[in-house]
Amino acid sequence: MGEFMQVRAMLQEGEAYAGLILGKDDSDYHLILLPGEAADVSWPSATEWAGARGGALPTRRELALLFANQREGFERNWYWSCEPHETRSQLVWGQNFASGIQTIYGRPYRGHARAVRRIMVP
Repeated sequence: MGEFMQVRAMLQEGEAYAGLILGKDDSDYHLILLPGEAADVSWPSATEWAGARGGALPTRRELALLFANQREGFERNWYWSCEPHETRSQLVWGQNFASGIQTIYGRPYRGHARAVRRIMVP
């Protein structure tokens, strides 16, 4: 519980704690959802938008955690991830926050975006 409280104390105004991501090959970390949303943006624009807010687009695993723990903070729309498809680099993964389904779309597709940041606590 001490680590959780430490992370909660690090939250900035408007941020929401999303949960713990267990590391597969890396260390575990805490996921923070940043305030604000971009709508009707292509993947390149979404990536730029997230970076300008001091964050990044979430991974597929992070989107699944956000769907489970912070669904009420999202519109019932489709949101970009930071992960291109493994074999078809022109396509990028995303999460539908109405159904929970993850699927791929072309980089020019106009979707929504949220930014996250990651906190590792020693």
